[in-house]
Order: sequence, then C-alpha cells, then structure tokens
Amino acid sequence: MNAGPPTADVSIWDTIQCQAVAAAKAEPILAAWLHEAVLNHITFEHSLSHLIAKATKGSRNDQALVRQTAERIYRDDPSLIDIAIRDLNAPQQRDPACSGPLHVLLHFKGYIALEAYRISNRLWQGRQFELAKRLHHSITHALHVSIHPSATIGDALFIDHGTGVTVGRDVVIEEDVSMLQEVTLGGLLDGSVGAPRIGRGVLLSAGATVLGNVEIGAFAKIGAGSLVLTSIPSGCTAVGVPARLAGCTPAPQPALSMAQSLP
Repeated sequence: MNAGPPTADVSIWDTIQCQAVAAAKAEPILAAWLHEAVLNHITFEHSLSHLIAKATKGSRNDQALVRQTAERIYRDDPSLIDIAIRDLNAPQQRDPACSGPLHVLLHFKGYIALEAYRISNRLWQGRQFELAKRLHHSITHALHVSIHPSATIGDALFIDHGTGVTVGRDVVIEEDVSMLQEVTLGGLLDGSVGAPRIGRGVLLSAGATVLGNVEIGAFAKIGAGSLVLTSIPSGCTAVGVPARLAGCTPAPQPALSMAQSLP
C-alpha cells in the first residue's frame, strides 16, 4: 500500500521502530502493546495520535474522536509534526536517564501532555473552544499535567517528570525551556491582567511558581520551590520565597545543562 511521502523525520521514525522491534524481541510479553503503540502505525504522527488518544483514558468513542482529531490536525498542519520531533529530541539531549526516542514516546508523560496541548492549541486557534477544553480536561485528569489551550509554547520544551505542572491561560513560553515537576505558571487572582512570559532557554526547577504579568529573561534560572512575583533579568538566577536574585552568569545554558547549582 502506498503510504505517500513521509511527513516526519524518517530517521527518527526508523529509530523508534527499530527500538520497538528490539524491545518486543527482548521482552515478548510486551510485544502486543509495542505493536499497538508503534509497530502497527505507518507514520510517526499516526503513532503519536494513537498515544495521545490512549492517554486520555476515555471511552473507545472518545479515544477515537481524539485520535481522528489529532490525525486531521497533523494532516492539515505538517509543521506540528516537525515541532513534535524537536520536542522529542529535547529529553534525549537533556536527560541522562533517557535511552532514546522510543523511551520518550512511550514513557515521558510530560511529552505526551505537551503534544496533546499542541493539538488543543490548534483547536483553540480555530475557535473550537469546547473541543479544546475537553481534550485539556481529559489530559489534565489522566496525566496530572495541565497546559491551557490558550498558552503559547515554543519548540523543544522539556517537561521532566511532569506531575503537578500547571501552565495557565495566556502564558508564553519561548523555545528550549526546561521545567521540572510541580512548576506553576499563571496569572494572579487579584484582578490584575497578564500572565508570565518565559524567555528562551530558561530552567524552571521543581516546585517553582511564577505568577502575574512578569517576564523571566532568556537563559535565567529559577530555583526549586521559589515564588517569582517580579521580572527576572536574562542570565540571572532567582531563589527563595519571594524570589530574589542570587547572581548572574554570562552566556549560561541552564535549560540544556539542567544544572541546579547557584552561580
């Protein structure tokens, strides 16, 4: 059967399939699951659509709706497939415990939650608000990662562990950001307008909270458990409750190195 021209990075998809074949051979008890998740699919985006749908833990009909919706969006906007590949590469480059792209696809719930957000975001942009909110609710309930469909998120975001992450309405996250579990980004409840803007290459450590109309400059680092209520300059580290500057480092790469130390 002619599957048409490939729409994803062929080398990545080939690698994923080869790793799935090897895993099925090494652990035959998992073969049926690996075929369902990966090997029965012609393309990366079909496998990803299936995994997003399964992650919702909805009824068979609900999962079919999510899968068909994701497949349609990938077909209509192939750039989302390229973004999904760049998102897939981020954990491989930043997490020493990651054994390859199959590991991310099947076992990193932060990755699946991120790709589900990208589908809900396209629905939101297309004014399909209720369907976007339904997908958001299902993923939040199942994976304990909540990313509002109205948020704007750049390529290669790495959500490590994922549990307890909340990205609220109208939050902006630029490219190459890394965040750990229990990070919260959102507006204040005092009636003020605006949501956080997270610059390129920022590292948000576990339990970090950023609230209100503030900007975290490019390549800044927010320490674990910190509460940020004011803007942080580029290249600086902020820690504490409320967060205060702990120093600045020229040309840092905190999101790539995942370094948790103070400057």
